[in-house]
Amino acid sequence: MKKLFTIFSMAAALVLVLAAASGCTAKFDASKNIAVVAREDGSGTKSAFMELIGLKGKADPSGIIIQTGSAGVLAEGKSNPVSIAYESLGYVTGDVKILKVDGVEATVSNIKNGTYKISRPLSVIYKETTLNSDINQAFLDFLKSSNAQTIIESEGFVSIVDAASAYVPNAALSGKITVGGSTSLGDFLMPALKTEFKNLQPNIEIEISGGGSGTGYESAENGLFNFGMISEEFNVTKASSCVAYTVCKDGIAVIVNKSNPLETITISELKSIYDKDAGANAIKKWDVLVK
Repeated sequence: MKKLFTIFSMAAALVLVLAAASGCTAKFDASKNIAVVAREDGSGTKSAFMELIGLKGKADPSGIIIQTGSAGVLAEGKSNPVSIAYESLGYVTGDVKILKVDGVEATVSNIKNGTYKISRPLSVIYKETTLNSDINQAFLDFLKSSNAQTIIESEGFVSIVDAASAYVPNAALSGKITVGGSTSLGDFLMPALKTEFKNLQPNIEIEISGGGSGTGYESAENGLFNFGMISEEFNVTKASSCVAYTVCKDGIAVIVNKSNPLETITISELKSIYDKDAGANAIKKWDVLVK
C-alpha cells in the first residue's frame, strides 16, 4: 500500500510539473467586474485613445485605475487578471495579451494600411511657400529620411516611409524653424527628431510649441509657425492654404491579462467600458464579452 501511495504521489507531482511547464493557469472568472485601466491625464496616448473611440474630452468613469507611464500600464495588465488597458503598440511586451479590434490585429502592417482603426496619422502642415526657405526644406527632407524613420520606430511610433534615404547635411545652413501644435507629436516624438536634426545641422535651431492640433492648423495657416503639428487626418477646410506631410502613425493596442480568453473587442464595446455616461449601455462585467 505504501508503495502504491508513493507511485500515486509521484504521478500527481508529475502532473503538476507538466501543468506548470505548459503554462496552465486557473480558469478565468468572467463573472468578475472589469478593472478598467487608463493612463494619467496629460498623456498623449490617453487623449488619442479617448478621441479614437469617440470619447474626446470625456472624464474617466468612476473606479478607474490610473497608471502613470507605459511601465505602470503593462505591470497592471500582467498582474491583474480582470484588467483592460491601452498602450502605444511599440511599448507593449509579451507579458500581456493584445486584443484584435473589430476583428483586426494591431500590427504595424495593419496600422500602415489603415485597417486597424485605433491609430491615427501624426502630421506637419505648411504652406508650399514655406519651402522657399532652404532650412525649412532641409527639415522636411530630414523628416522623410532614414535617420528620422529610425527615431520614429525607436520611440514606439509606426514609420510609413519605406526605403528612405539617409539625410545629407548642409553645413552652410543656419537659422530658426518654428514648429507647433499637437502635443501628441510635439511632446513625444518631435523633441527626439529635433535632437537628431540638431546633431546633423548644428546651426539650425528648432523651436517647438504646443497648443493642440487646432493651434497647429491656425498657426500654420496664418504663418505663425513654419510647420503646424496635427494628430488627425488633415482637414483642408481648417487650413486651406496648407498641405500636409504625415510624419508617422500612432497605433494604440488594447491589452488584457494573458489568462483572459477574449480575442477581439469592438470600438463600440470599448466606448461602453470607458464612457462615464454610458448608463444602461455600460459594460461592467467580463461575462458580457466573454461567452
